[in-house]
Amino acid sequence: MGLAARHHLRVARTARYYTLGGGGEGVEEAWFALHGYRQAARRFARRFEVLDAPERIIVVPEALSRFYVDPSPGRHGPEHRVGASWMTREDRDNEIADYVAYLDALAREMAATAAPAVRRRVVLGFSQGAHTASRWVVLGRPNAHELVLWGAGLATDLSPDALATGLEAVQVTFVRGAADKFRDRREERAQDALLEELGVPFRVLIHPGGHEIAPEPLLEIARAETRPAPHPPATSSPASGT
Repeated sequence: MGLAARHHLRVARTARYYTLGGGGEGVEEAWFALHGYRQAARRFARRFEVLDAPERIIVVPEALSRFYVDPSPGRHGPEHRVGASWMTREDRDNEIADYVAYLDALAREMAATAAPAVRRRVVLGFSQGAHTASRWVVLGRPNAHELVLWGAGLATDLSPDALATGLEAVQVTFVRGAADKFRDRREERAQDALLEELGVPFRVLIHPGGHEIAPEPLLEIARAETRPAPHPPATSSPASGT
């Protein structure tokens, strides 16, 4: 008997997202916050309540692949927590293309309803969402001014040429927890060196917490100028967390 033949079929999906802040013609900032593996958008959005302001809208999309996080066997019910994942290694190229298209569509929808005065667009990704965010900024059309990679770095499958082109007008910020058990310092040094070589502006913020979104770095990023000085060296900035 022969091997099963592989096929693909493009289908429509219904995506879910949440928003904080905004609510008027005075909106000047649009943030897109991408959650990590096993997280859900509604709970993740709570981490950004410190940024809630009439002049800032925060959009929190949820990944398209949901699953029960609790490991208990048998039937799952309302008491079992549900999380989501942006992708796995299976059929990865199509999964990446699908979520880039999804996030592009979300960005277009938000742009259609946003005030023309929006002057700052930030894409923030946490953990697995950092890899997702970097691919979206480089491969998609978020028209981002800033890319914030929190608890992880750039997707390693992005080529130097793609990074140089996709991040040409983007300020990159890495946020790293001093107590983050998932930190890979060798990879951090390699990515810092690569961006320096490519001439991509970036900075590094260090907070004392672990693998988590902490309020102080968020507030520091929100207070920062939209366009920092070109290409500063990698520096550490102390920021308290919870």
